[in-house]
Amino acid sequence: MSQTLTPEVTWAQRSSDSDPERNYLYVNIKTPDVPKADASLSITEKNVTFKGPSRKGVTYSVSLDLFAEIDPENSKVNHTDRDVELVLRKKELKLDFWPRLLASTQKMHFLKTDFDKWVDEDEQDEAGEDDYANNFGGFGGEDGGPGAGGGLGNIDFSKLGGMPGMGGMGGGMPDLSALQGMAGGAAGAEGEEDDDELPELEDAEKSTKIQEVS
Repeated sequence: MSQTLTPEVTWAQRSSDSDPERNYLYVNIKTPDVPKADASLSITEKNVTFKGPSRKGVTYSVSLDLFAEIDPENSKVNHTDRDVELVLRKKELKLDFWPRLLASTQKMHFLKTDFDKWVDEDEQDEAGEDDYANNFGGFGGEDGGPGAGGGLGNIDFSKLGGMPGMGGMGGGMPDLSALQGMAGGAAGAEGEEDDDELPELEDAEKSTKIQEVS
């Protein structure tokens, strides 16, 4: 008999009173080893419901009654072997963040803030055109899911509140081209030193003749 579990759900958000594409929720449902073909996902204006059996005999099931309305038609989905990623467009254009994801004020043990993607409300303008929702890969039209394909290759992770284990670095990843240039310069300097230490050809020939005579 399959065991039914509530999956872990993480979330973050952005808000805007003028740009719908910057007014969204990022929700991640942790559903390892659940084939997309076997999963059931429903997205309405006030609810997200997921259910699907994993290859390991566990069925994941969760229903999220949202704090406010979203726009299902302009929301995006990306189902992988590890999780289901959602970008849910908030219906109301508003600068203020939602105070919570769910309508209920009760604390849910399975629901957590996604600190890797969270930014404070007064810092979200620093996340530019390459912010997460604008580069999000979706199911695409052929799969019948909401949203269109985009791809994840152009994400600037420094705009998403930092990566795990890199807190306090602030400026994101170092400039690798600069490091490579430094390394190349060091290698060039070592090469120059080696050239200075080589004897001149004429001196080397004299030394060889002396050794033959002796």
